[in-house]
Amino acid sequence: MRLGVLFSGGKDSTYAAWLAKKMGYSIECLIAIYSDNKESYMFHTPGIELVEEQAFLMNIPLVRQETKGLKEEELKDLESAIKKAIKKHAIDGIVTGAVASVYQASRIQNICNRLHIECFNPLWQKNQIELLEELIKNKFEAILSGVFAYPFDAKWVGRKIDSKFIEKIKELQTKYKINPAGEGGEFESLVVSCPLFKKKLDVKISDVRGEGNAWRAIFE
Repeated sequence: MRLGVLFSGGKDSTYAAWLAKKMGYSIECLIAIYSDNKESYMFHTPGIELVEEQAFLMNIPLVRQETKGLKEEELKDLESAIKKAIKKHAIDGIVTGAVASVYQASRIQNICNRLHIECFNPLWQKNQIELLEELIKNKFEAILSGVFAYPFDAKWVGRKIDSKFIEKIKELQTKYKINPAGEGGEFESLVVSCPLFKKKLDVKISDVRGEGNAWRAIFE
C-alpha cells in the first residue's frame, strides 16, 4: 500500500512513519500543515519550518499546505493537502501519529472516509510511557520544541527525551496527572535523529520565547 504521512517533525508522526515503513508499507510522501495559528487545535506548530530539512534527510517528497488555523476551517486545508498527495503521489491511505486525541483522530478519519482512502494509526491508544521508552530503544533522538502547561517552564525547552526525562515525567504524571507523552498538549517535540534520517538534523535553538508555562523554541 502506498501511504502519505501526516508529518509535523515531532516524535509521534516520525515514529509512526518508521513503524509503517517497518511493516512493509511504501511511504510516498510527507504531508505537512503550516498553521498561522500558534494555538491550532489540530496541528503542531513549534519547529514546523524544519520539516523540509527532515524530509530531505528522509529522502521523501513533502506536500506542504498553508492554513490560517481557524478551528474546523483548518480541516478543509488538511483535506486539500491530502487531495494533492493523492493526485501527485497516488497514495492509498495516510499514516497519523495520533495516540489519544479523539478530536484529531475522528476528524482525520472522516476526511479519509470522504476521499475513500485508508487511515493508519499505528500509535493509537499506546501506553504513553511505553511509547517514550520505544523511542529511545529504537534510536530516536527528540527534544522538546515547546511546553504549554503547568508545571513546565522555559528550562524544559530543548530538553532531550531520554531515560532521565522519562523518570521525571513519571513523577509529574503522578503528581499533576499530565499526559507523559504530551497528548494533552503539555509539550511538543522535534526529532533530530532517527533510523529514517541519513544524518542528524543540524539545528540550534537561538531563543526561547513565551511566558508563564507556555514557551517555544526559536530555531536558527
